[in-house]
Amino acid sequence: MQNIPKLAINSFAEAIKLDPQNACALTYSGIVYKDEGCLAEAAESYQKALRADPSYKPAAECLAIVLTDLGTSLKLAGSVQEGIQKYHEALKIDPHYAPAYYNLGVVYSEMLQFDLALNCYEKAALERPMYAEAYCNMGVIYKNRGELESAIACYERCLAVSPNFEIAKNNMAIALTDLGTKVKLEGDINQGVGYYKKALYYNWHYADAMYNLGVAYGEMLKFDMAIVFYELAFHFNPQCAEACNNLGVIFKDRDNLDKAVECYQLALSIKPNFSQSLNNLGVVYTVQGKMDIAASLIEKAIIANPTYAEAYNNLGVLYRDAGNISLAIDAYEQCLKIDPDSRNAGQNRLLAMNYINEGHDDKLFEAHRDWGKRFMRLYPQYTSWENAKDLERPLVIGYVSPDFFTHSVSYFIEAPLVHHDYANYKVVVYSAVVKADAKTIRFKEKVIKKGGIWRDIYGIDEKKVAIMVREDKIDILVELTGHTANNKLGMMACRPAPVQVTWIGYPNTTGLPAIDYRITDSLADSPHTKQEHVEELVRLPECFLCYTPSPEAGPVSPTPALSNGFITFGSFNNLAKITPKVLQVWARILCAVPNSRLVVKCKPFCCDSVRERFLSTLEQLGLEPLRVDLLPLILLNHDHMQAYSLMDIRFGYFSVCWNHHDM
Repeated sequence: MQNIPKLAINSFAEAIKLDPQNACALTYSGIVYKDEGCLAEAAESYQKALRADPSYKPAAECLAIVLTDLGTSLKLAGSVQEGIQKYHEALKIDPHYAPAYYNLGVVYSEMLQFDLALNCYEKAALERPMYAEAYCNMGVIYKNRGELESAIACYERCLAVSPNFEIAKNNMAIALTDLGTKVKLEGDINQGVGYYKKALYYNWHYADAMYNLGVAYGEMLKFDMAIVFYELAFHFNPQCAEACNNLGVIFKDRDNLDKAVECYQLALSIKPNFSQSLNNLGVVYTVQGKMDIAASLIEKAIIANPTYAEAYNNLGVLYRDAGNISLAIDAYEQCLKIDPDSRNAGQNRLLAMNYINEGHDDKLFEAHRDWGKRFMRLYPQYTSWENAKDLERPLVIGYVSPDFFTHSVSYFIEAPLVHHDYANYKVVVYSAVVKADAKTIRFKEKVIKKGGIWRDIYGIDEKKVAIMVREDKIDILVELTGHTANNKLGMMACRPAPVQVTWIGYPNTTGLPAIDYRITDSLADSPHTKQEHVEELVRLPECFLCYTPSPEAGPVSPTPALSNGFITFGSFNNLAKITPKVLQVWARILCAVPNSRLVVKCKPFCCDSVRERFLSTLEQLGLEPLRVDLLPLILLNHDHMQAYSLMDIRFGYFSVCWNHHDM
């Protein structure tokens, strides 16, 4: 104790000797002790003052303060119960002392007794309406309980009395962000965006709010806005691997694969075992045909997260593209064990089974039928329709597909769309195209010019699309995709039209009881076939589809054998269709035609191991590798079409899957 406080204590002591009942002197003596950190001595002085004069209010107020401080000191020293006792003693002396209630609230919060804590904070705020810290701590409890509206109300009261309270502003931003996510998940995405933006008003550099805005704008298909907020989130939180990953997803979907790879690699530099980025990077490499590194990454994703169902599905896609159908099906089935309702894996499995189940008609049908029964349970079915029963009105026909762009199906649907009888039929096209291109625009313009209706449905929930179909009063709804990518079988399962048909996009039954007919012909599905279908087969005369050549194909070039002096056979299809049985026949043909060559173009041929396995198989069948040319993916459609001039005779296949050309 320094000289001046010591002199003060001594002076008060002399005064007390002269007048032991001098409450004022005893109180001031306690104040000096408290200022010097001697809390026990201060408390003793205040207590003596109150014994001398129980009505002396300054002594009571000071004793409540020092008992509260003693309680906090004891709590910090680990004596929690003794600390609580001191707080209660303080309140016994002064029942209106707000900090004692507040500190009791802090202790009870630390002891996870949140109801008691809230009660104490409320009493503190009642005694001191400007007690910002009490409101803030109440908000924390409500937020942790998930009572976000109550938490926000507390933070608002806090900031009303202390507008620059940074902790409360930050907590408000957190609560508003959580509330935004809550209402977004409940279906009100616009309200969610509003809360995220309000969060940034309270904390303009809160990365989580920016990240969630990126997610919301992505779900709203406003990808430019999503990119902005993901980049801001990463700027303010350089450890936000999720923002980098999601940026990669957007760039991948925009076909900017180099940028996507950069984003995924950045995410992995932050979180090396981030299963989503490992998986997504593997998917990009699969698209590029880099099968070995892709498989390694997806397998790492599975090791990092053994229940990552989507990674097993993507591993199946990789195996399918590499021609390993049995492994692909195993991977799809592993995905379905983890997530029995995985739509991608369920449909990819059915598609893959078409490649290897020749002669197993019952097995193939049962797999499709069983899938259809399970899938139908996920969607409510309409059983009545409001279509006018007027024989004189034109029938309303709807076509739904995600493939109204430069896709193999588009070459077969172009002629029906262009040459439809628009005078006697009303045509409505439901386009689920993910990325529209020049062909999409051309199709749309032709349909509208002919008097048809074009509706863009990408990103719209399938049940909502079903409502659109009903409102359009479609009589016959034709889906063109089957179990291939981005199909709308969920919408078909709702049975929004009285007559539903599948055509072109899939070479087998959909398995969906809601589809009535499948359009085919006698060559694709012989009248004597043993293959069962849930749909009734409608066989068109001669051929069930019509190919419209690409304008980029150019004129047919002279057969290269004229200049080469030998025959070149070729195939530009995916490896899944080139089964061991197919390769055996190809090898026999080439061995029987002297000096002939084989050219095969397929995406995975940029991968050495895939090339080596393919050539090794042919060599075992008697065909020298030097007679085989393997070409990887060709990016431009014009160059892809020109590559057909390399072959004289195109090879076919035995699987039931339609010929789908890799570029």
